[in-house]
Amino acid sequence: MKLLCLDSNSILNRAFYGVKLLTTSDGTYTNAIYGFLNILQKLLNDVNPDAVACAFDLKAPTFRHKMYDGYKAQRKGMPEELAQQLPIIKELLQDMGYRIITMEGYEADDILGTLSAKCEQEGHDCFIATGDRDSLQLIGEHTTVLLASSKMGRSETVCCDESYFQEKYGTTPIHLIDIKALMGDSSDNIPGVAGIGEKTALKLIGQYGNIETIYADLDAIDATKSVKAKLEAGKDAAFLSKTLATIDRNVPIELSLSDFIPQPMKEQETFELLSHLEMNSIIKKLGISGTYVPSEKGKEAREIPTVHFVSKLISELMQQAGEAPVSFLIGWNKENDEKIDAIAVCAGNEIILHHPQEGALYEQDLIELFSSKNPKYTFDSKSVYHWILSRGGELCNLTDDLLLSAYLLSANSSEYNIEGLCAGYHTGCKLDGATSMEEMEEQDRKLLEDCACLAPLHEALSEEIYKNKQEALLQDIEMPLSEVLASMEMYGFEVDTAALTEYGKMLDEKIEDYQNVIYHLAGEQFNINSPKQLGEVLFEHLGLPAKKKTKTGYSTNADVLESLRGKHEIIDAILEYRKVAKLKSTYVDGLLKVVGRDGRIHSHFNQTDTRTGRLSSTEPNLQNIPVRTELGSRLRAFFRAKDGYTLVDADYSQIELRVLAHISGDEYMIEAFNSDADIHTNTAAQVFNMPALYVTPEMRRKAKAVNFGIVYGIGAFSLSQDIGVSVAEADRYIKNYLDTFSGVKKYMEDTVTFAQENGYIETLYGRRRALPEISSSNKNIVNFGKRVAMNTPIQGTAADIIKIAMIRVYRRLKKEQLDARLILQVHDELIVEAPQHEVEQVKALLQEEMQAAAKLKVLLKADVGTGKTWYDAK
Repeated sequence: MKLLCLDSNSILNRAFYGVKLLTTSDGTYTNAIYGFLNILQKLLNDVNPDAVACAFDLKAPTFRHKMYDGYKAQRKGMPEELAQQLPIIKELLQDMGYRIITMEGYEADDILGTLSAKCEQEGHDCFIATGDRDSLQLIGEHTTVLLASSKMGRSETVCCDESYFQEKYGTTPIHLIDIKALMGDSSDNIPGVAGIGEKTALKLIGQYGNIETIYADLDAIDATKSVKAKLEAGKDAAFLSKTLATIDRNVPIELSLSDFIPQPMKEQETFELLSHLEMNSIIKKLGISGTYVPSEKGKEAREIPTVHFVSKLISELMQQAGEAPVSFLIGWNKENDEKIDAIAVCAGNEIILHHPQEGALYEQDLIELFSSKNPKYTFDSKSVYHWILSRGGELCNLTDDLLLSAYLLSANSSEYNIEGLCAGYHTGCKLDGATSMEEMEEQDRKLLEDCACLAPLHEALSEEIYKNKQEALLQDIEMPLSEVLASMEMYGFEVDTAALTEYGKMLDEKIEDYQNVIYHLAGEQFNINSPKQLGEVLFEHLGLPAKKKTKTGYSTNADVLESLRGKHEIIDAILEYRKVAKLKSTYVDGLLKVVGRDGRIHSHFNQTDTRTGRLSSTEPNLQNIPVRTELGSRLRAFFRAKDGYTLVDADYSQIELRVLAHISGDEYMIEAFNSDADIHTNTAAQVFNMPALYVTPEMRRKAKAVNFGIVYGIGAFSLSQDIGVSVAEADRYIKNYLDTFSGVKKYMEDTVTFAQENGYIETLYGRRRALPEISSSNKNIVNFGKRVAMNTPIQGTAADIIKIAMIRVYRRLKKEQLDARLILQVHDELIVEAPQHEVEQVKALLQEEMQAAAKLKVLLKADVGTGKTWYDAK
């Protein structure tokens, strides 16, 4: 038998701090549960156990607390956000068929130790999953510890067996208790011997095996007088510490190992609880289904309508529907996402499934459906726009895109699907099952069921949209934007692949040059990309000052290397090597992989990815093309207009600061922008109390950092790091700024207060972001929430404005029947590809529409440029 033992509190705690704070729509915290379930799933896949034991600690004091009052006395209580999740994960594990085990007077470690001892005695294999190194003492012939750890900011599991322990500690696993007896353990407040550290403890136990041998003849051991004196003085503490550190492997557990074989999952209960927790991805991973039952905390259950599945043509159903609302959902081909495998259409109480055949007739049938006068509901209209625009048709009278509605109502969610939304909003639909439905393939039946849910789901979501006053945000911004994004994705951006390939070869030469310089300065060859090897070279071989060594080695991240600038020539070489290597692998190689057959890159724009409302792009991420370095900015030179066309590029000038001026109503900022003054020089003049004429470039640079930092709730320490001044001086700049720009100060205070009172923050256009962090019991999380509260209305409103501008530009190009096309948006920048004879017209159009996108107390300013390449047009 193979037994997997979970140190459940340890894993839950690690998940809580490793996953950003998440809540359901009703405010239930879920991040620890979500992380725990993902860790559990990975462990089950890796170990493939026959039995699973989930050990938990109890609140009651253990025998160790009774023995020593100081045991774990320094530990703070469990955060309320985590405590709320503890009973839920226990209920969920039991519903999933796993046995939970606790024992008053003992810790989970003792339960794990007892179960592993049973496995050792009976010849079974035991795997202990934990984040606590105390369990390493349990390693044996049949016991392996799966130790959760972090490496380079990423979670990983280290498989710890006897050879691992011997290599790391130089002794056998059981003697970990002797090592702790001497050096103590600050995390558990085990005292150890005063003055004896890890190095000495490892040396002594490596030589003598245990503390009993050491204390049997203290004078005879190989140690300095000072060490012997410390050991003598700390004898009682050593033996007490050993007892505290020893896991009790004789807990009176009356269960046999076979009692931990998982029972059949209570699928309905598991489905119901996961639905309440809005964990649709976990439901999908588990492959379960069920009927959603509203909780006491939820809304009252809605009446579930029934829809009949009938066999009709789309034209017949549409004729019968008249001008009534129609729901439709498309099943896209998995290998070709432009090809329709099936379409479900629902009108009234009837629903049909249609498998289109290739050819003009089938296309015309669907085009007529999409262009009909009927109000329509669907899920993910952008994919539909892709199909219809490529065929010269239109999607008319779209009343709701359920994906976008769900996003607006819960921007913090990690995913949106119809089944999960029905559970979350307590709605759904029943299908009157016909014999033909039972014979359908699973994907067809699922498509029908999901389509049947669209109308009642629309009703539920629309109700919430109305309550939040988000109708205009949905109807006038997000839904029209789907068409714009589909068009941009379809047209793409031409790339000079030959020039990009040559650029890549040049980067390869630079990489090799930097590599040789690094080897020369290090005096040896090594793997520069290996943090372990690089750390050894920098901090052991070259003797550079290292920050504290972690369990996985020295940190060599960018912050550490930046702090070492000036200490050795090799640091600058390594930083440059990394920059060039990233350019080559991420951008050159990455871009060449995704160039289409038409020579253009067709990036995917995600409309529901960010909490602030900003767009993101993938495959590739064109919003992340580096521009701050000369070498990186040259990448834009490989993006070009097609033959006979020119790129017209317009960029909002300081839009976030202009939004801040409007929202805060600060008279100084408003005056500066409306008089077309340089805002950073103006700010410097105010902060440093001098005429603008005497502001130096250095003063302007510092004022610029304050201007942009304020938008993100920057603190004195971060500002001091950014501009290279003392914390006190940075603090003085911030205070001077807020004293001068009192409107901004009031905005920041009022916004935080609003978030604390309402639990969310919103933009000028009603876009909301839930802020569970603002009411956290953890000070650091609260401070993060305050920064988000101050920044979201600014960044989110700027995102809304650029979306409005995109819609206006797109529609104006269509209205004036121009050949020019909007092809890219990058944050505050829009790019149009225009035939040469339309360039001047497009320049004026682009600037007019961007500047007219919002009416603020300050002027919106868009700077326009042109060029054959993106680099030239900027």
